[in-house]
Amino acid sequence: MEREKGINVEEWLFKILRPLEFVSKNNFANLPKTKGLEKALNFLISNTPEELKEIKKELLELCTNLEKIPLEEKKERIIKMLDLLSSLKSSISERENSFGLEENNKSFVKYQEIPENKISLETYLRYKELLKKPVQFLKGVGSRIAKKLAKKNIHTLEDLLFFLPRDYEDRRRVTSIGDLKEGQRVVVFGEVLKSGTAHFYKRKIFYAYITDGTGFLTLKWFNFNENVWRKLLKPGKNFYAIGEVSRFGRDLEIIHPGLIEEGDEEKLATEIGHIVPVYSSIEGVSEKYFRKIMKSAVEEYGDYLNSCIPTEILRRKKLYPLNIAIKNLHFLDSSEDIILLKREESIYHKSLAFDEFFFLELALGLRKGRIKRDKGISFNTESKLIDEFIKKLPFELTSAQKRVIEEIKKDMRSDLPMNRLLQGDVGYGKTIVAFIAALIAIENGYQVALMAPTEILAEQHYYNFRQYTQIMGIRAALLTGGIPPSKKREIYHGLSTGFIKFVIGTHALFQEKVEFKKLGLVIIDEQHRFGVLQRAALREKAKGVVPDTLVMTATPIPRTLALTIYGDLDLSIINEMPKGRKPIITKLFLEHNKRKAYEETKKELKKGHQAYVILPLIEESEKMDLKAVTTYGEYLQKEVFPEYKVGILHGKMSSYEKEKIMHAFKRNEIHVLVSTTVVEVGVDVPNATVMIIEHAERFGLSQLHQLRGRVGRSEYQSYCFLIAYKISMESDAFKRLQILCQTNDGFKIAEEDLKLRGPGEFLGTKQSGYLEFRRANIVKDYQILLWAREEAFKLIEKDPELKNYPILKEELMRRWEERLKLSEVA
Repeated sequence: MEREKGINVEEWLFKILRPLEFVSKNNFANLPKTKGLEKALNFLISNTPEELKEIKKELLELCTNLEKIPLEEKKERIIKMLDLLSSLKSSISERENSFGLEENNKSFVKYQEIPENKISLETYLRYKELLKKPVQFLKGVGSRIAKKLAKKNIHTLEDLLFFLPRDYEDRRRVTSIGDLKEGQRVVVFGEVLKSGTAHFYKRKIFYAYITDGTGFLTLKWFNFNENVWRKLLKPGKNFYAIGEVSRFGRDLEIIHPGLIEEGDEEKLATEIGHIVPVYSSIEGVSEKYFRKIMKSAVEEYGDYLNSCIPTEILRRKKLYPLNIAIKNLHFLDSSEDIILLKREESIYHKSLAFDEFFFLELALGLRKGRIKRDKGISFNTESKLIDEFIKKLPFELTSAQKRVIEEIKKDMRSDLPMNRLLQGDVGYGKTIVAFIAALIAIENGYQVALMAPTEILAEQHYYNFRQYTQIMGIRAALLTGGIPPSKKREIYHGLSTGFIKFVIGTHALFQEKVEFKKLGLVIIDEQHRFGVLQRAALREKAKGVVPDTLVMTATPIPRTLALTIYGDLDLSIINEMPKGRKPIITKLFLEHNKRKAYEETKKELKKGHQAYVILPLIEESEKMDLKAVTTYGEYLQKEVFPEYKVGILHGKMSSYEKEKIMHAFKRNEIHVLVSTTVVEVGVDVPNATVMIIEHAERFGLSQLHQLRGRVGRSEYQSYCFLIAYKISMESDAFKRLQILCQTNDGFKIAEEDLKLRGPGEFLGTKQSGYLEFRRANIVKDYQILLWAREEAFKLIEKDPELKNYPILKEELMRRWEERLKLSEVA
């Protein structure tokens, strides 16, 4: 095959794969930071060798507008390019000699049928004990190295086996020195011609010239022990050198290469001739030595990692058991696809993710099954109070609200406890639905408790629900930590005698002094902050019966999270905007043109409407350069809105002050309300049509969407103006805020937010521990999560108590008992 004179296929492949592999490494961690990728790729594609015309066309299509498309689409295109190029590369490498290996013409290892996994509970428990052994007792570790490993949270043999490679290096073949190219990471073999010290910019270096007959290469060290190096690198000795090729003048060199002397069979066996794992560096332990430690751990103890997921499930999904997956992630077959490994998409990565998700879903399935077997309250849902309440409403319920009310009624009629998640976008009327559920319980002679994660949210729920309880003549109370002791005693008495029918509060509702006469319904506002663990605590207050539970969330939760955090709940979604409302128009302003946002706001104020201005922090003393509410409020009053009344609201005010300000705003006595995020949830002022959010770049997408939902609560057109500071139009922050300008769909926004920030940050620290996985990623591995859920729930259906799977049950308790309070369940 004749090749273009300019560049050969192998050289071109190397050059184009380098930027693509760089941006796709570690789940695309480098992609958002990389500038000019499209330009670089277009240049490389324009130099595609003549014989690859077909692939050139496909690559150009995939590269078109790469910088302009959303991040997720960009990732998909890069994956397609990598797949195209890797299949081309593997077909070329089939024709080339490999080092000490049989030629392999496949780019991946075919799924091997796994044997039946049969061990006794006794053997399983013995394996677990062995894996709990401190790592210092492993050959080659000892107490000194064990202390260094402890800094990486490696204390036991099990911890060590789960310390997975962060990357992989292809050392399957030795490259001739004559074929080396700058930027390549290679293995070369050569004889030392000359070695010694030299001075380089006033710094002493050690160098060695080597050759393999096809060319010359310089090896350099800046940190060295001269006596050791002179003895080691004597002229005439043969070495393998491993590292990245760079250029110095006209010469190619490798700085600080890894060296293996010819004849050192033990090192050659682990370091060369195959794909080599690369681990996060451990201070004081060389990478080579750590691989040696890992090799002995995997060989001696790898097979003891046995989670005993039934073999037929793994075969169905063509996945491997834990022990095989872990062993292969550390020491791989040479025919594996290096690109899949680098992207953490190999069959072994998938098997490990499935293993983690399977036990989470098994735990949730077990909880759900157990809840369904508890004795609940069978309510009479034919309610005069509901009919009376609906007649008093100044608007009609949407068909989505009516559908969800029917789902809730069906649950409440049943003698099994309700355990339902009520999802709905901001302003779609979840509060009314929750209140209708409360009316059913109250009419049946029971009490209702609503629990919120913070005092501010509890207060807001109280003000919102109070407008309904007052219409219906129902006695309601607010119980938080900040309420005076005398008032608290009054509330405790009202709850224990049944005088108070509806109580709204925080964790204060858990306290021992709180006794209900007859608790029948628990409504929990999770706000992503609460978690599974608190749900049982309030239910215990119901003395002998299991009350119904309705969980509400302020902003929509992506489906991925709904299946994990709330996987044990039934789901109801209100997906219809109240009649007559118009979608909110959202615009993004940068600092230089923010005055336009305030000019547009004035136009709305002239029509008699009102506006919110939201700021992220309260005190001037905060380190970040943010405008404090009080000073900014005064500035707006004097300079921007002198003819209107500006009010100020922040978290440090007392409940009384806050309520006074909110009432004045509701009555249109205040025209512009400057506030911190305390208005985030539940404040309802239909006449407010503008929401200005200063320093929008500091908020998460879901939080911005929630704030935006404070306007657009009437038939008037509403606006949300996002003002961002110190961000460029190319920045990720700008692209993130653009998402809000493009859509009003809270579910889409939540999905994007989750992709951008990851589950830990999205949920806030309190819950991220609950979703800590060793390898699985609920966004990237969503398909695997669905497989795991399907298989786990099928198994629970077949065997609700896992009586036929004692090892599985034992492993489940070991992993999830603490996090999911499974002891209450099984």
